[in-house]
Amino acid sequence: MWKDEIVEEIHRIREEYAKSFSYDLNAIFADLRKKQEESGREVVTLSRKPGLTTRWSGRARDIGLEAMDTSLHSI
Repeated sequence: MWKDEIVEEIHRIREEYAKSFSYDLNAIFADLRKKQEESGREVVTLSRKPGLTTRWSGRARDIGLEAMDTSLHSI
């Protein structure tokens, strides 16, 4: 099987990083947040457009009546 050296290096670095926090996701998250704050870059949170994500998730109540299942009402 062919191995990509770059992908292998990324996996190695990711493994070392996780191991340095004893694989504790909360500690990893806190470290990433700290690095984000220290970077000085502006963090932008984009709002979700209502309807766009709900169409893919199948929640008809957020989409409107056209997406409701009417098959039971046709009896």
